[in-house]
Amino acid sequence: MANDTATMPQLRVRGRNFMALILVPEPPVGAWLAALDAQMNRAAGYFFQKPVVVNFSALQPDNTDPTALLYALDMRRLSIIGVEGLERARLNGTRFENLPDLRQRGNNEDPLGRNLNVPENASNPVPVPDITSLLIDRPVRSGQSIFFEHGDVTILGALSSGAEVISGGSLHVYGPLRGRVIAGIKSGASARIFCRKLSAELVAIDGVYATADEWGSEFNNRAVQIRLDNGALKISALD
Repeated sequence: MANDTATMPQLRVRGRNFMALILVPEPPVGAWLAALDAQMNRAAGYFFQKPVVVNFSALQPDNTDPTALLYALDMRRLSIIGVEGLERARLNGTRFENLPDLRQRGNNEDPLGRNLNVPENASNPVPVPDITSLLIDRPVRSGQSIFFEHGDVTILGALSSGAEVISGGSLHVYGPLRGRVIAGIKSGASARIFCRKLSAELVAIDGVYATADEWGSEFNNRAVQIRLDNGALKISALD
C-alpha cells in the first residue's frame, strides 16, 4: 500500500469560475503516467470531460519534454485547457503553444505569459536541437513510456500492450506493435509509422488519432505503414 501511495499522481481541484483538475507530473514520468492510468481505470467517470490544467513545476529539474508529456495526456482523452509552471518558449511551434498560462501573472504579461513590453516583431529565437534518432534494441514492456522529441524512433523488439512511445519524427517497430504510439510531434504530418505486426491500442500522427475499432480486422497482425492523407490516417499493408 505504501508503494501505491508513493506513485499516485498529484491531483488537485481548483475553482476559477469553474472546477478544474490540476495534474502535477513528477519524475520519473513513466511511473507517474502508469499511476495515472491506474487511477483513471478505477474512476473513469471522474475524469470524463473535466477541464485539466497541467502544472509542470515538479519537473523543472527534470529534462522531460513538455510537448511529449502533453501529447501523452492528450492521448488519454483528457481535456487540457491550460498549463502552468514552465517557460512558455518550451511550447513554441507546437499545437500546445496557445494554451493559456494559468499561473499568477504580472501586470506586464498577457494570458499566454508573454511579456507585453517586448515588441511583437522582436526576435527571440529558440535553440533547435540537431535532428537525431533513437534506436531501442529491446522490447518495450507494459507500463513503460518513452519520449523522444528530437527525431525518429526505431524499436527492434515488440511494443507491449500498455506501453507507449512518443517520437518527434517517424516510428519503426520491427516486432509486434500492441501498445500506443504517437509520431510527428515535431516533424508534423510528414511522419509515418511502420510496424511488422499491427495490434496497437492506439496510433497517432501529428495529433490525429485512431484505435483498433476504427481500422477493423483487415490490418490486424499485418505489416503496415501509417501516414496522414488530407488530415486523416491512412493504413496500407506492406505484405
